[in-house]
Amino acid sequence: MKAKYLMALCFSLAAMPVMAQTDSTGLPGDNFSLEAALDLFKNSASPEAFEKALNTEGNNVNNLDLNGDGDIDYIRVIDHRDGDVHTIVLQATISASESQDVAVIELEKTGENTAVIQIVGDEDLYGEEKIVEPEDDGNSTSFLSGGTRYAHGPAVMEEGTGIIVNVWFWPSVRFVYAPAYVIWTSPWTWRARPMWWRPWRPVRHSVFYVRYAPYRPRYVVVRTHRIVRAPRIYRPVRVTSVTVYNRHQASVTRYRSTRRTTTINNGRTHNTQGRVTQRTTTTRQGVGPRKVKTTKTTTVRKPRR
Repeated sequence: MKAKYLMALCFSLAAMPVMAQTDSTGLPGDNFSLEAALDLFKNSASPEAFEKALNTEGNNVNNLDLNGDGDIDYIRVIDHRDGDVHTIVLQATISASESQDVAVIELEKTGENTAVIQIVGDEDLYGEEKIVEPEDDGNSTSFLSGGTRYAHGPAVMEEGTGIIVNVWFWPSVRFVYAPAYVIWTSPWTWRARPMWWRPWRPVRHSVFYVRYAPYRPRYVVVRTHRIVRAPRIYRPVRVTSVTVYNRHQASVTRYRSTRRTTTINNGRTHNTQGRVTQRTTTTRQGVGPRKVKTTKTTTVRKPRR
């Protein structure tokens, strides 16, 4: 009996850190992994293949049920292109008359063999824009620095606000910049769904969190929009749902008013309970020897007695 008790106690203690680190905000965005979505895009051969991957249960990227009908929402992929900038929208179908943007992938070709990418979660689902980008894996051997391009194409580029990963060699990136590429707009709607798709039931956030955990170490949350043109391209075409807004307005408002203080260092965001806030906001014009405008705000709060 004593041995069984000790085993149960050890199991409970081992499980506590996992449960404590689920990072639940209580918002719809908890149920869609931006890291997993970007990883699927990295490994997809085309936007069409990417859309299928997003809507495959075993990939553990989507746990959204925004309309509350008990089934996972289908995610459409819609590409908007302006020159060398793509804004690839991930959009949930809510009903026959409504859709809701979940996130947008911002992608820019910045040189002959260079491209930069981020994914931005919609503020109606995440409470505020949540920006995620690839993290350097430490295995890169060539760099783009000071505008100098190396022979075999850079893997990452180091700037004042961290390391920017070059994604030019991702198959999906090469595909959308191919001369014969036709802008992808998902043909599927609320009434017309692909034959291969079978909706599934959403799971608790704690379960979903564990399922998409393998994706998280390869990506990082940042505060910097790397592609300044992308928000201007996306803003006029952004789609929101009145149903989603009304269902989640209270939780979004509560999150915005009570969220914890964050410390932002070199564009990276880390949760903290401290009383000092350091925020650096950087606006970039892509990658390379371009102009960078940086503003920094520091707020020091006295501890309560």
